[in-house]
Amino acid sequence: MSTVLVIDAACDLPPGFIDDRNIKLLPIAIRVDDQTYTDVKDAQKLTDFYAQDRLGRNHDAESIPYSSEQIERLFLDELVTEYDFALVQTVSRKRSPIYDNATKASHAILRSYHDVREAAGRDGNFGMRVMNSGTLFCGQGVLAAFTSDMIERGKAKNEILKLADAMRQRIYAYLVAPDVYYIRERARKKGDESVGMLTALVAKSLDIVPILSARGDDTFPVAKGRGFDASVDRLLRYTIRQVEHGLLTPYVVVSIAGDLSGLENHEGYKALQSTAASKGVTVLSCVMGLTGGLNVGPGSICVAFAAEDHEFDG
Repeated sequence: MSTVLVIDAACDLPPGFIDDRNIKLLPIAIRVDDQTYTDVKDAQKLTDFYAQDRLGRNHDAESIPYSSEQIERLFLDELVTEYDFALVQTVSRKRSPIYDNATKASHAILRSYHDVREAAGRDGNFGMRVMNSGTLFCGQGVLAAFTSDMIERGKAKNEILKLADAMRQRIYAYLVAPDVYYIRERARKKGDESVGMLTALVAKSLDIVPILSARGDDTFPVAKGRGFDASVDRLLRYTIRQVEHGLLTPYVVVSIAGDLSGLENHEGYKALQSTAASKGVTVLSCVMGLTGGLNVGPGSICVAFAAEDHEFDG
């Protein structure tokens, strides 16, 4: 049985990794003022987009995920004739309608794929499952990397589902954003009041920058620092300790909403790369997708890995 992994464009992974593993993408459209762009995993295009400051607070912007009808069309046109099973992993269902749209589409796809496969000369049934990652951006990337490993190793469908479901509950994703007020304003436009006005204003006025965790369909602060760089370095030092302690997957995923070279400005990032290499862990670094950058702001840095249950000890 041939299996394909499908992720949405909010998932942060290097384009080369996505291509090498033959991972398929559910696009997300980004509307900025009166223009619409497609969130693509092209590092140079993403870097150029951030460099032009198209996601600054002075622009009106929103993300537009694929509808259930668009997802259905994508599967029937491209996937049901090439694969026997598809596992779709989405950004947290509390942060986007993608999970619900994909679930609705799956019902229609499973009702109508037979004629399409028969016309293409493909025997047998097609199956699919939609999985809510419960996390965001790099957290999705860790889950996708782990799942693609299982597919590469030829694991059976049911084993892949069981292992991926267990792993998604062990993923720790963290975010440091230069401007908490930016996050608050973007969330407010979507009707999300999880970042209070007072918290945002106090953080801005005192230059207090929180480290946010995205886990279990929830987003919450776990620590804070005086200034963006201090919070990023604190997060990276904590990640290094987790790598030294031992991860559940050999990956740390890091993304930045801007030029990838910006990561090199942090000593903790260089130390993370060195420690990871000594422990057989791969650091997958990439430019944050436009969906992530839109919601958390240019310059934001996300880090994720999988580990046993623990509290943030940064």
